[in-house]
Amino acid sequence: MSEDMKVIVFQIKDKEYAIPVDKVSGIEKLLHITRVPKAVKFVKGVINLRGVITPIIDLRVRFGFEEVEYDESTRIIVVILDGMEVGLIVDSANDVMDIPVESIEPQPEVVGHLAFEYISGVAKIEKRLLVLINLEKALNLEMTENMLREG
Repeated sequence: MSEDMKVIVFQIKDKEYAIPVDKVSGIEKLLHITRVPKAVKFVKGVINLRGVITPIIDLRVRFGFEEVEYDESTRIIVVILDGMEVGLIVDSANDVMDIPVESIEPQPEVVGHLAFEYISGVAKIEKRLLVLINLEKALNLEMTENMLREG
């Protein structure tokens, strides 16, 4: 029997990305974000999410893509890493799906984009190509925590 990995699928630009469901505590519509002084460009600020001050990172900016206006489909995926909640702004959050672990391939060598270090693998599911995000590297929590303390 093959093992499956349950993931949340989301979009940035025209690509689909995935993160493990067990790291996600919720998906929210865009909420009011309070800016934090001297924050790095991809850290949009913080929100008060059910009494928890949660830093918000725009994954589009983090991955080096151009910023766009947020719209009705923009979502905040709230993930928990090392006991800390972080919100990730994505263009849209599509669905939850099971991907067979054996369908995950290591990242291609030729990903010529800066974001390749944030990729843990690529899954081909039927005609879809899902890029699996390594949250620890993409978020660099130590830096985010330090940034919030200074701000």
